[in-house]
Amino acid sequence: MHEMSVALAVVEQVEHAARSGGAVGVESVRLEVGELAGVVPDALAFCFELACAGTVLEGAELITRSVPGTARCGACADVWNVGVPPQLICPACGDAAADLVSGRELRISEVRWADADADADADSGADTDDTPATIREPILEESRPCAE
Repeated sequence: MHEMSVALAVVEQVEHAARSGGAVGVESVRLEVGELAGVVPDALAFCFELACAGTVLEGAELITRSVPGTARCGACADVWNVGVPPQLICPACGDAAADLVSGRELRISEVRWADADADADADSGADTDDTPATIREPILEESRPCAE
């Protein structure tokens, strides 16, 4: 199953970033998934949950954002949504598409880290509902594509 290998790669990258950054847990992972990437979001969510078991990501939420496939015509510079299956002939001039602009993405765009303080508060029974989780800017390992 292709989605399982994608989920395992995401978990591996986020777990490495979490450990090197000192995070004790992960609350959520946000992925950008291009409609032409060949990934089924529901299957990926199922595989992600399995891949997280026993890791620092256990219990983390997977949030996916679909990125539509778009192309740009080399002849007239028109940009259009290509759809699935992709329509690669320019609707404006009839020329062949010169460049796929988007739709093949498979990238970690954000990770919401759980902090040690929040875990300590949870263990002590303190109310943490109004304490937001820390959001750190993505680091290099999180920003590169996880699979294509």
